[in-house]
Amino acid sequence: MQVSSTYRYAKISPFKVREVTRAIQGLPVSAALDLVAFSPKKAAFLIAKTLKSAVANAENNANLRVDGLVVKEATVGEGPTMKRLMTRARGSGSRILKRSSHIRIILTDEIEIKTRATRNAQKKKSKKPAKKGEAKRAQKSEEKPAAAAEEVKPEAKK
Repeated sequence: MQVSSTYRYAKISPFKVREVTRAIQGLPVSAALDLVAFSPKKAAFLIAKTLKSAVANAENNANLRVDGLVVKEATVGEGPTMKRLMTRARGSGSRILKRSSHIRIILTDEIEIKTRATRNAQKKKSKKPAKKGEAKRAQKSEEKPAAAAEEVKPEAKK
């Protein structure tokens, strides 16, 4: 089941927020909260707020357990841009764009949480023992270039 939460009209540029959202995609909720808690960026605080809201929605509205949730999708859309004017030299002005963003986080319990222990177990299962004949062929192919280098070309007679 999927649960989402949206933070609309956040007063920060979407470009700055996307950097943090890319880092938390695919992570378990506990790891994502740890990552944003120790990030020094302003966007991390806003994403943590949205992530906690999504977790609360999962607990209260969908009756899901928090330890099984994974961040399926963390997207940032562009919100409205406020246009301001800044005075410049000789009576002219330049435009300042104050951008805003919409942060949307989707959590799910359908994706399996991968830990280091489960990944190592899968690697051990996938490795197949090498056949005896393959090892000998590999050794012979390595020796051939060395033998070819030892051959000396006959010198041309004058």
